[in-house]
Amino acid sequence: MTAIYARQSVDRADSISIESQIEFCKYEARGEECRIYIDRGFSGKDTNRPNFRVLMEDIKNGDVNRVIVYKLDRISRSILDFSSMMAEFDKYHVDFVSSTEKFDTSSPMGRAMLNICIVFAQLERETIQKRVADAYYARSRRSFYMGGPVPYGFQLEPITIDGKKTSKYAAREDEAEVVRFIYEMYAKPDTSYGDIISALQQRGITKRGKDWERPRIADILRNPIYVRADLDVYKFFESQGAVITNQPEDFIGTNGCYYYSGKDAQGRKTTDMNGNCIVLAPHEGIVNSEIWLSCRKKCLRSKQVQPPQKAKNTWLAGKIKCARCGYALVDKRYKGKEVRYLLCSHRMNAKACDGAGSLHTDEIEQIIYDQMRQKLAEFSSLHKKKHERVDPELTALQLELTACDKEMASLLERLPEASDSLFKHINRRVEELDALRADLTCRIAELTSRNKVQVSEITSHLENWEHLSFADRRIVLDQLVNVIRIADDKITIEWRV
Repeated sequence: MTAIYARQSVDRADSISIESQIEFCKYEARGEECRIYIDRGFSGKDTNRPNFRVLMEDIKNGDVNRVIVYKLDRISRSILDFSSMMAEFDKYHVDFVSSTEKFDTSSPMGRAMLNICIVFAQLERETIQKRVADAYYARSRRSFYMGGPVPYGFQLEPITIDGKKTSKYAAREDEAEVVRFIYEMYAKPDTSYGDIISALQQRGITKRGKDWERPRIADILRNPIYVRADLDVYKFFESQGAVITNQPEDFIGTNGCYYYSGKDAQGRKTTDMNGNCIVLAPHEGIVNSEIWLSCRKKCLRSKQVQPPQKAKNTWLAGKIKCARCGYALVDKRYKGKEVRYLLCSHRMNAKACDGAGSLHTDEIEQIIYDQMRQKLAEFSSLHKKKHERVDPELTALQLELTACDKEMASLLERLPEASDSLFKHINRRVEELDALRADLTCRIAELTSRNKVQVSEITSHLENWEHLSFADRRIVLDQLVNVIRIADDKITIEWRV
């Protein structure tokens, strides 16, 4: 069976349509019966395309022996993806034809020409990416609205800047009052994020229908979009190493500020301003500079919001959940006390859960240890399989998942500051990556479980538990337990074995 593959990322007047591509390919097929595969609205920079995957599956099943495309870049713009695809074509004896470029994959010269063309296809894609990034950077420095979620306290209204239509923020007075309340509370020395959340809950105030959480409070308190920027604000950002687009005399205590990631900035944007960009925005701020600076400096000193860390306090971390809300239970130790407690993270962050009750970490660890011993009492030793051959399929999936996570993180970093069109593109791409990630995770889990070390016996692991390292305890727990749910002293363990 001959397959025709057609792809179009964006429907533009200057691009060839899907229908036209198919007509060219049918002419190349010379009347032979064809199966058509179409991916509309997908980029050629990777293989995360639904019908391309279907095509590859049909090739593996022996249903396709020839693939025709209108042009090489319709099927791939990546050297790595193209090389992998051609390897698969060779493996299953599939011919590849480009109707406009007349490639013959059966000859060495044809293969060489294909590789040369794919190099230029990738160069074109990377050039487009750079143009988009440069245009974004240039527009952001001219105070244009760059898209993204509208911050709490504002709404959008149209505006014209330098003869070009864009948007600017305008205060929503009901939300602006809440923002000012948050700043006024946090400006007091002893006020914490939790105190603010409690005060908002008592007043029945939500964040556009959702519960307030510490990260959302922190986002508001760090954001210069709210400040009426004056010379003191200019000096603050200057002292932090920020790149300030406007002159000092422009900071007259009226306008808010846009805060963008700099091209060469290295640190986390929320805590390290060095190299990031500050631009005066066309809208009026809603918080005076004195209160804003007081809160922003307090945020810099605060250690309440920490970056994600590996488990180090309890070997139950990552497995133990609140049975009420499903959020993780985290190990905490209060100052001056030796006793450790397991607390619901959702209650800590948003006070949106009643919590799992009073749980002493040491007691729960002992209970889970006893339960593991009882569960495996029928076995006599726990052993690892001998060295196994590396599964290339699993390795490939893990590499693809890593690349997916990296691209998603990069896109999410740009999302709050993207233009309208770029925002739509990023949002669509993130949705695609999210679906891909879910699929990859399932496939990795399936392969891992197939190759997984099976628990058949118990050695002295549990007998010598006190002598095991923290990491070894977590490995044993992971092999035996999927998840542990606790609330009000009721413990439910979902076992792997």
